Amino acid sequence: MTDTVKLLSLAVATPDNIILQTEAAETASRLFSRRFQDFKYLARVFENAGIRKRHAARPLSWFEEAHGWQDRMAAYAEAASGLFRRSTTAALQRAGIAANQVDCIVTASSTGLATPSLEARLAGEMGFRGDIERVPVFGLGCAAGVSGLAIATRMARSRPSAVVLFVAIELCSLAFRLDELTRSNIIATALFGDGAAACVLRAGESGIAEIESTGEHLFPDSLGIMGWKIDDTGFGIILEQSLPVFAETHLRSAIAGILERSGLSLPDIDRFICHPGGAKVLTALETSLDLDEGSLDIERDVIGDYGNMSSPTVLFVLERVIASGLPARSALLAMGPGFSASCITLRRVA
Repeated sequence: MTDTVKLLSLAVATPDNIILQTEAAETASRLFSRRFQDFKYLARVFENAGIRKRHAARPLSWFEEAHGWQDRMAAYAEAASGLFRRSTTAALQRAGIAANQVDCIVTASSTGLATPSLEARLAGEMGFRGDIERVPVFGLGCAAGVSGLAIATRMARSRPSAVVLFVAIELCSLAFRLDELTRSNIIATALFGDGAAACVLRAGESGIAEIESTGEHLFPDSLGIMGWKIDDTGFGIILEQSLPVFAETHLRSAIAGILERSGLSLPDIDRFICHPGGAKVLTALETSLDLDEGSLDIERDVIGDYGNMSSPTVLFVLERVIASGLPARSALLAMGPGFSASCITLRRVA
């Protein structure tokens, strides 16, 4: 069918600053160990997270100084613009599409604020048309790599032949807090990194994969599991210790329900492509979805190389799955604030 939406290309980008996990652990110890009595216990997360290195918008020394909203958002606007430029340029080149052929841009980001939004700031430089439709999305967090792609899919489906660009950009590191002596903040310093991914979509006959179905599930009474606490200094992370247990207990039925609404079931999926929120979350996902231990190997490789970059991370996983050979049918999964689960099924284009 020519009206099905196809993924034409995918490209990823990261900041140039690299922080080794050993360096992050040493710096966190110097900054927190004397002020936070539980730090020694929590510091084990630096070793147990399965992360070797991460990329950051600023060098490690930047995070040893106090920062407020103004300099955090100035850093966000600069670094996010660079990642937007690099990821979208690469994705468009891979699709063989010029910037002036793009009809709609969906931009997902929950780790910074910029008004005008990123795509507006870069429209003239990139060569986007004046009549382009812009859809900035904020607040979906880690789930936005899947939920945002679903929004972009609906935009492409509503206008056959239109080119839709989806961009997920997160600079999680800019939320680092020296003043937050909490378990969540310490764990965040060990887990999160920065990155971006861009996808080009169009309804038509050719592409890498057909975006077959999309769906979401919002869990009741779960607002406190993940999110931002916002104060005069910036964002402060909310991250419940119970997240892996929650995922193991509740995700399977949620995903089964999403698939059922599209006439599918769990056994129809050849490979689950999951957002790697952390080592414990990946283990919980394998248990919940009845996968063999270690099945989410690419997810572990990605988090080892980049950490949890929030929304673009699942697209980094997808890029590697495509390179290794996309199965006949796969499902992108991510969980995020709400608390919610998002799912997209993909069919390989022969």
